[in-house]
Amino acid sequence: MYGELIPLGGGDSIPLFKKTLLVGRRESCDIRLRYSNVSAHHCQLTLNLGYWYVKDLKSRNGVKVNGSRVTEKRLDPGDVLSVAKHSFKVSYTPADIGAIGPPPPDATEQDIFSKTLLERAGLDRSSFVRERSTTKPDRPIDFRYDLADDDDPLKKYRQRNEPI
Repeated sequence: MYGELIPLGGGDSIPLFKKTLLVGRRESCDIRLRYSNVSAHHCQLTLNLGYWYVKDLKSRNGVKVNGSRVTEKRLDPGDVLSVAKHSFKVSYTPADIGAIGPPPPDATEQDIFSKTLLERAGLDRSSFVRERSTTKPDRPIDFRYDLADDDDPLKKYRQRNEPI
């Protein structure tokens, strides 16, 4: 046994008996939680270098560690894991299951916040600004138009900005 999940609302503890455990509502899950707000395949628990990690499997009601919603996170001994609205205290001893030295950095959370959303989407603003600043227009572009005119404003814009 590699540890256990202790229900905070009372009940029997759940043994962590394999290095990879699927948590969900389906019969095929290693840890089955028979609640309607738990997804069929809710999350996965993985033992890596003596520490447990949780990964949300795009569940509807999410996974929280110590009250904060996560997609992937290292579970330290004593952390509170919430699957939907069901909370469990994580209990294990890292040294007994292969951990050496201090816990590894929780790289998944650090990676998420190390880049902006635009950078992660491949739309790095600094490269966009650099590209635009190196290209200079032949002449200034006039974006003004009078909405009070009966003419189409887009037509007026095109007429004013046609190449000479």
